[in-house]
Amino acid sequence: MSFSYSRRDINSILEYASKLKEKSLRQVCGEDVINNGYTGKGNFGQILEKYYFDYNPNSVSEPDFNEVGIELKSSPLKKSKKNHLSAKERLVLSIINYNEIIDQDFETSSFLIKNNHLLLILYLHESGVDVIDFVIKLVGDWKIPDDDLAIIKSDWEKIQNKVREGRAHELSEGDTLYLGACTKGGKGGNPRQQPRSVILAKQRAFSLKQGYLNHVIGKLSHKNGANFGKIIEKPILDLNFEELVISKFEKFYNKSTCDIEENLGIQLNNKAKSYFASLSKKILGVDIKAEIEEFEKADIIIKSVRLNENELPKESISFPNFKFEEIVNEEWEDSSFKDVLEHKFLFVFYQLNEKKLILKKAKFWNMPFSDIEIAKQVWEKTREIVSNGNIVKKILENGTRKTNFPNNNFNSIAHVRPHAQNAEDTFPLPVIDKISGLNRFTKQCFWLNKTYIRDEIYNN
Repeated sequence: MSFSYSRRDINSILEYASKLKEKSLRQVCGEDVINNGYTGKGNFGQILEKYYFDYNPNSVSEPDFNEVGIELKSSPLKKSKKNHLSAKERLVLSIINYNEIIDQDFETSSFLIKNNHLLLILYLHESGVDVIDFVIKLVGDWKIPDDDLAIIKSDWEKIQNKVREGRAHELSEGDTLYLGACTKGGKGGNPRQQPRSVILAKQRAFSLKQGYLNHVIGKLSHKNGANFGKIIEKPILDLNFEELVISKFEKFYNKSTCDIEENLGIQLNNKAKSYFASLSKKILGVDIKAEIEEFEKADIIIKSVRLNENELPKESISFPNFKFEEIVNEEWEDSSFKDVLEHKFLFVFYQLNEKKLILKKAKFWNMPFSDIEIAKQVWEKTREIVSNGNIVKKILENGTRKTNFPNNNFNSIAHVRPHAQNAEDTFPLPVIDKISGLNRFTKQCFWLNKTYIRDEIYNN
């Protein structure tokens, strides 16, 4: 095929890219792909670069279209039941060079030079469909907005500081807000040497978090969907976002929920399930019917915790149900449990005092690397139990089923127990349970232990 665009003309590149919309790679360069040895397996981005934009895939530190400072990035989309398009995963950017980043400044960093201006090619991923038949749905010209630059700079510096401290092996996506440090490599994580430590660190890449990419998609498609409210109304230089958020809660420390409502001039339904979420939004200056834009971009999970008078949480904290058929096919690095543990959390603690709930503390938190490794043991044991059909330990005379799932004595961090409407609320099993003979079992989820929440999050 003929390639009719100029690499030295940004408008020519964008116009040429726009011809991809609603087409597949087979349609735009099919014979070239097939005749050059394409056999049905391959990387969408590499095929796009080689057979449409006519340059060889590379890993250089400059942007792909260096003449005009644009980096080409492709990423999959998924479609909801309502035909709404969203990011299937985070957007992986450039590999983090542990040896180089420690001596760089953000404004002149290889990361910013390469990724400040992106040409995004977003395609609809469909299970069972050949990669060259995925349909490209969005083509967009995107630069880091001024509104987000301070947070992305802060994220980059947090990653840099960990590497400088010889702790690249402890990097976690929960460390940061918009810009993550995701693992990049196979099952073993492609271990790399790092400066200032003899411990090998998994290869990682900068990435835009899935929630952040969803906002980019909304901008490109002019469909932002949800109603958003912002904590930061205008760009702030040298912003410490977490300190800003916590300062808004600090104004109400040691006040009851009733006093907070009165102070804010609001009246909420304290019986509603969304009560604490709504109260947090009002404290942050966001309408209760809106989503918090910065939190959605950063994939921040808000957890409101009620403490008894002895500071022990009233209950453990649950995560989404896991499907038995999925957990047996997961690897730890790609597991849904590890993914949620690597999120950033905002914990808001209320303590019961003379029948009133008192706001005691708000705290951003992400699980330390060492604790994630301990929580991994719970996941491994659970996966083993399900894989071996060894869920039920014994059945009592009243029909109650005792399980082998790790309980809250298994380790100090997490456990597994039911999270279902009733015993009949089930998921299918990949292996029939040996004791009960069941091929379905009550829905389960991972929980953070109450004592861990108190000792390691609230009191730490």
